[in-house]
Amino acid sequence: MFDHFLMSVVVVPPVLVVLVRLLADRLSPQVAAPVMAWSAAGAAVASLVNLVVFALKAVAEIPAVGSLFGWSSRIVVDDTARFPWVSWLSVVLLAAASASMTVTWRRQRRLLALAGAGSGLGAVVMVPDTAAHAFAVPGKPGHVVVTTGMREALSDEQFAALLAHEQAHLDARHHRLILVSELAAASHPALWWVTRHVDYLVERAADERAATTVGSRRTVAQAIGAAALAATARPSLNAGLHAASPGGVVPRRVASLLKPRGWAAAPILAVAPLGLAIFSLAWTVEAAWDLGELIVAALP
Repeated sequence: MFDHFLMSVVVVPPVLVVLVRLLADRLSPQVAAPVMAWSAAGAAVASLVNLVVFALKAVAEIPAVGSLFGWSSRIVVDDTARFPWVSWLSVVLLAAASASMTVTWRRQRRLLALAGAGSGLGAVVMVPDTAAHAFAVPGKPGHVVVTTGMREALSDEQFAALLAHEQAHLDARHHRLILVSELAAASHPALWWVTRHVDYLVERAADERAATTVGSRRTVAQAIGAAALAATARPSLNAGLHAASPGGVVPRRVASLLKPRGWAAAPILAVAPLGLAIFSLAWTVEAAWDLGELIVAALP
């Protein structure tokens, strides 16, 4: 069974990172964002299920458990005798991943609850605050929160572009992709870079949608720059989905809008990361099957 642990827990997540590095910026962001997020989710689920399988194997290795259920714990141990540490290491890794995912989930729900305090007040909620913030709050319906400080920092055209950007986040349900990718990274540290790139891709996708909505790529680029400069003074706590996020990605976003280029990779190449995740999931199903066969073989 060790080959299942090696493939799904050790090999597939970093290989997925390599694929994302090769393909993410060569696909349109509207395609790349969901592909990369769900590929990371598939790889994370495969890794977690493998850890569960090996954690169960660790329990089955305990002599008292074998005596209770009537199987030979020695046969279970011998299956991975060359790597005796793998079962109990999986227990530790599973506990760590579960704790990390729980913290991530609670943090996201808390942020959404705080940000959604103004829900029901309209599609755009203007908050009196000199700090420049703007972000989309998902819901039924979702809404956009903008501070008066952000509104004052932008021209009418730039403000319209910012609203179009945030509405694009709501329409595409980007908050789901962010949550999925962050949970994936919480479950496996190798997927952290994928999550960071998904963050960037959803912003790029919203930029492209906003440019189509307002009919000017330059106006959207100017709005991004002005909003980022205004927000730099006091970074927002709601940094998941807002146009004014400061940092090194802003120049890349502006450059992509001002100097658009054709996407170098055909959309069909998006099946590569998805295929890798599906392969890992299928390999994980076989791991669970192998554990069942092992337990059966250990019975008298």
